Amino acid sequence: MSFDRSKYEIIRASDVSDRDGIGVEIYSDGLMVCEIFRDDTKRTREIWISKQEVSLEEMEGFIQIFKDEIPWEFIDDE
Repeated sequence: MSFDRSKYEIIRASDVSDRDGIGVEIYSDGLMVCEIFRDDTKRTREIWISKQEVSLEEMEGFIQIFKDEIPWEFIDDE
């Protein structure tokens, strides 16, 4: 079984209030399944999962979406 990206709605989203960075929100059937966010202040990349179970295949696909959509380098805000 292979990951089918077309089953998901992908939204690129930036945040500059509680955190400072950019990420992807991944939705299935109108519900957010996963968010992967690059936080430029903390210099981290974090995953938030709303479902209790996500297959390894799905998670690898979500991470690939993040890598395809979001620049890997942190932005220095100085």
